[in-house]
Amino acid sequence: MLQNVDLTQVLVLDIETVPQYGSHEQMPENFRKLWDLKTRVKRKEIAAEDFYERAGIWAEFGKIICISCGRLTNKANDWALRIKSFYGTDE
Repeated sequence: MLQNVDLTQVLVLDIETVPQYGSHEQMPENFRKLWDLKTRVKRKEIAAEDFYERAGIWAEFGKIICISCGRLTNKANDWALRIKSFYGTDE
């Protein structure tokens, strides 16, 4: 299947996220209640505080810290990977 894919036409994206707050205790009270409610099923017997390190994957509790884009180029059978990353507090 991949034999028919022109790799120079593929765009690769990577989005890195982290929790909005440094720890479960630093979240505002209303966020903590929402976190406890939304993660109750997934975390099973794990305490909400211990599960918080995974908060970056939930849109409500995470923030994007970096977006990277990459593509392959091929000139005269010389392959190269070009990558551009976007990051910073103003992005």
